[in-house]
Amino acid sequence: MPAVTPTLALIIFAAGAVAGSTGALLGLGGGIFLVPFLNLGLGFPIAMAAAISLTTVIATSSSVTAGKAGMNLMNFRFGMLLEVATAAGSVLGGITAQFVAQTTLQRLFAFVTGAVAVVTIARSKQRNVITDPRVDPGRLGGRFFDAETGATVVYRIKRLPLAVVVSFIAGNVSSLLGIGGGFMKVPVLNAWCGMPLRAAAATSAFMIGVTATGGAIIYYGNGQLQPVAAAAAILGVQAGSWLGLRASPNIPVRVLKLLLAAVLGSISLLMLTRGGR
Repeated sequence: MPAVTPTLALIIFAAGAVAGSTGALLGLGGGIFLVPFLNLGLGFPIAMAAAISLTTVIATSSSVTAGKAGMNLMNFRFGMLLEVATAAGSVLGGITAQFVAQTTLQRLFAFVTGAVAVVTIARSKQRNVITDPRVDPGRLGGRFFDAETGATVVYRIKRLPLAVVVSFIAGNVSSLLGIGGGFMKVPVLNAWCGMPLRAAAATSAFMIGVTATGGAIIYYGNGQLQPVAAAAAILGVQAGSWLGLRASPNIPVRVLKLLLAAVLGSISLLMLTRGGR
C-alpha cells in the first residue's frame, strides 16, 4: 500500500471529484470509478480500495438525496422496499470479501460491469414514461417533472420480484467490490422494471448510501479503511456530486445512457486486462 502523502491525497481528491460528478449523473455512487483507480492506478489493495470507496458512496448518496432535484425524482417507497434486500446482500458481501482472492474480485468486477454495459446499450432508446399525468402510477410507481420534455410524467413499476433479486445481488457485489451497487440497479430498473433513467438514478443514489454503510462498518472493523485517503476521496466526491446534480437536468436521457455504457465497458476492459497483474 502506498504512503498517503499530501500529493497523493490531492490526487485522490481530484479522482473523487470526477467520480462524484459522474456518479451523481448516473446514480452509481462513484465507487465504480474509484476502485479501479485506487487499485490499478495507485496500488492500494482491492479490499482497502473497496473500503475507501464505500465511504465515498455514502457521501454521494447524502449529497444527491438532500438536493431538491434528487428529492423530486426519488421514489422513496420503492427504494425502501428494495433496500431491505440490498442491505441483506451487503452484510453477506462484507463478510465473504475477507475470504475471496483479489484476482477473483477483479474478474468478477470486470464481468459484471461488461454485462451491464451491453444491456444499457441495447435499451438506450427506451423511455419508461406515461405522458398523461392523470394516470394512476400505482402503489410503487411515481410521477415527476421532466425538465427535458417540460412536462409531468408518470411511470409504473413492473417485474417487482426481479427488482428484489437484483437488489440482493447488488448489495452483495457492492460490499465485495466497494462500488455501491447502483451500476446494477440503475440499468435493471430502467430496462426491465419500468423506471425512467432519472428516477432510477435518484432512487439508486438514495439506496446506495444505506447499502454502503453496512459494508463500510465491516471493513472498518477489519482494519482495512485508510482514514486519510478516505477523507480526501470523500471531500472530492462531495464537490463532484454538487456539479453533477446541477448538470443532470440539461443532459438528454439517451446521452446519459450511452455515457453509462461507455464508462462501464471501459472499466470492465481495464480490470480484465490489468486486474491479474
